[in-house]
Amino acid sequence: METSGNLFSRVMAFLWNFFPWRMNYYFAKILAFVWIDIFRIRREVIYSNIERVFPGMSDEKKRLIAKKSMIALCRSFYDVMRIPYLTDAWISQNVIFENPEIFKKIKEQNEGIFFLSLHLGSGDLAAAVVSRTYKPITIISKRFVNRFLDAFWFGLRERSQTLFINAHAKNNAFEILAALKKKRGVAFVLDQFMGKPYGVETQFFGVPTGTAYGLALFSKKTERPVYPLYTYWDDSYKLHVVVDEAIDLSRELSETNEVITNKFNAVLEKIILKHPEHWMWVHKRWKTFND
Repeated sequence: METSGNLFSRVMAFLWNFFPWRMNYYFAKILAFVWIDIFRIRREVIYSNIERVFPGMSDEKKRLIAKKSMIALCRSFYDVMRIPYLTDAWISQNVIFENPEIFKKIKEQNEGIFFLSLHLGSGDLAAAVVSRTYKPITIISKRFVNRFLDAFWFGLRERSQTLFINAHAKNNAFEILAALKKKRGVAFVLDQFMGKPYGVETQFFGVPTGTAYGLALFSKKTERPVYPLYTYWDDSYKLHVVVDEAIDLSRELSETNEVITNKFNAVLEKIILKHPEHWMWVHKRWKTFND
């Protein structure tokens, strides 16, 4: 039976499909302005996080990164409403696959793999694009407590070949293994704080914090390759979907989850330093692990 939240997502996606794609950016600019300049929601968190990663950066540069990152975050919300009406023609005209030879190799290998990702750019839209073009993706994702909001958000995200596994479900380990068996790419998003029991104490930009260890655990158990995957928009309104070569874990597979997770964090740090204006600085990433 379709819930009110799911029905609302269908209506919104249908109506939004009539707007030009560039409206996503313009609406995102308005929402970001309201968020950071009027209501100032977590404004201090954003600037504190930027200072932590870029100590001594001028206030002007901080404001620029904060502004652009909030636009990117808000845009990702509007981009999700495009997923139900995504077409091959739109992908061909508007998506740039960086390192296409790696995407082709992943497709030709035809095996279950892992993706390491983060909240940078329009992740859900990129997942739908990759699922449709190269490799069906299953994302490990938290669910919303509010039933209406959960039905609305996942009602949009699931109207593609992308599937989702509840990060905190009791049977998610079996679902992850099943997804690998079906030769899907299982995506872990590791850039947010995670305390006990799902996280381990790690370093992120040299600061102690907590990170989810699920990807490290399954990497050791299955020895499947882990490919970094992320996305960003350029100034020409083109969506870049980037995949890098699989992370070399040959020396770490016998190590602890903490060691492997720290290696994953080091990869994410490089991506953030490369595209700081697209990362979600609003999250309280550096909480104390025991919290």
